Amino acid sequence: MNHVRTWTLLLTCSLLTAGCGKAATPAKAAAVKVGEAAEKAGEAAKVGATEATDRAKAAAAAAQKVALVAKDEAMKTAKVAADGAEATARAAKAGAEKTAEAAKAAAAGAAAPAGEAANVPADWTAVLKDPSKATATAPAVFRVKFTTTKGDFVMTAHRDWAPKGVDRFYNLVKAGFYTDIGFFRNIGGFMVQFGIHGDPAINSAWKPARIDDDPVKQSNKLGYVTFATSGKDSRTTQIFISYKDNSFLDRMGFTPFAIIDAEGMAVVDTLYKGYGEGAPRGKGPDQGRLQSEGNTYLKAEFPLMDFCKSATVLDGK
Repeated sequence: MNHVRTWTLLLTCSLLTAGCGKAATPAKAAAVKVGEAAEKAGEAAKVGATEATDRAKAAAAAAQKVALVAKDEAMKTAKVAADGAEATARAAKAGAEKTAEAAKAAAAGAAAPAGEAANVPADWTAVLKDPSKATATAPAVFRVKFTTTKGDFVMTAHRDWAPKGVDRFYNLVKAGFYTDIGFFRNIGGFMVQFGIHGDPAINSAWKPARIDDDPVKQSNKLGYVTFATSGKDSRTTQIFISYKDNSFLDRMGFTPFAIIDAEGMAVVDTLYKGYGEGAPRGKGPDQGRLQSEGNTYLKAEFPLMDFCKSATVLDGK
């Protein structure tokens, strides 16, 4: 009997033990899965944190780069503005100095004794049609008033600057050559040119009447006046006025002989510049046609062009 109890008891414990083992197995598996899930979650969080850190670093680097570019551009902009202001100031100062220099020279000419011309022709009207009669020796210093369609300006000539050129200029003015002639070549920032007559017959007479060169003693600066030249000893009747420092012309044989002060240059600067350079390089008049057709050509095809109405010697007989 005792043996039966014993075996019964052993059997019961065995069954209980087996049941407990079965119950523990799912719990253990669940615990393992939870652990694995936690481990994966940790790895994911770690990866996410790394990626976030990398993105943050990249964003910070990009922001720093943008800041550096912006700083560089700001510095460049400031430098360009400063350089531009400095260049403008230098140009303004240079222009003021040149204008003051021109005014000073013109004033000195006006104050100098005019003197008188020598070898004056008996009939200035004859000189206009015959250059061989242009025999006058100009005064040492004299002024010429130009009346134009935009107002008046005064040119002061200095014979010691260019004796041959000044004598030719004096004879032309006294003979009335610069009456009703166009400012046919006007290039802004360079010069304005005139001196081809409106009468083709007069052009034919003066075109071959060349004078020898004078040595260059003055520079072709703002307000200075020189004869146009196409080469050695080729000056005739055409002259031009510099709008700026054109000293590069000095070495090319352009010899200044007169000057216009700042007040006069203010008038000269208003002369119509719209036609610019002459044909065929520009849309201005063709000099060949102007020589042969005169004012008939100019006034028909260039209606906006300004003209010199007259030129008069103010002092010096």
